[in-house]
Amino acid sequence: MPRLRRFLLPAVLLAPVMLGLAACGGNYSPNSYDAAAAQQANPVTRGVIIGVRQVMITPNGMVGAAAGGAVGGVAGSQAPGGVIASAFGAIGGTLLGGLAGNAADRAIETTKAWEYIVKQTDGKLVSVTQTDRKPFAIGTHVLVIAGKQARVVRDYTVLLPAQPTKSATQVEPPPAPIIVSPLSAPGMADNPPSRGASGTPSPAATGPPMP
Repeated sequence: MPRLRRFLLPAVLLAPVMLGLAACGGNYSPNSYDAAAAQQANPVTRGVIIGVRQVMITPNGMVGAAAGGAVGGVAGSQAPGGVIASAFGAIGGTLLGGLAGNAADRAIETTKAWEYIVKQTDGKLVSVTQTDRKPFAIGTHVLVIAGKQARVVRDYTVLLPAQPTKSATQVEPPPAPIIVSPLSAPGMADNPPSRGASGTPSPAATGPPMP
């Protein structure tokens, strides 16, 4: 019984570590950034959702296998029976721990996600897969943010009012021509035509009669 306790104690102590490492999978939410992806200038393009389908994101199995192998190896090395038995116990424990780690990966990290097909304003199509509680509907205007953690988010940009532009220099029209009436012609105001008693211009003023 003491030897059995000695064999099980390391596995019990390291099991939470294995589960914790297995749970540290990738975060596929569009609202979360890794520390390495923060403070990066990423190109952004506008687009429209034209396709969406449900997919499953599966882990690569490395985290769970490594964690499970470590636990199994430590636990197997505590097997009674001398050095050789301990070595074989470590190998067997590593294999069993790796299988347990892979199972933990599949159980914990397999995630339901959505694959979006976005038609950008330049006409190109781009695909982005991420987790959303509710997928975007077809026709939703979105922003495609490229970079280490590409993502699709609803277009939250605000259209600012257009700034008034300076118009070209306007050419002033030429001044209107000044029309001079006959009465205002030079010399007419100083020597107005003489008029008779009836008010009609005198012959002298009107000049000799036509032949």
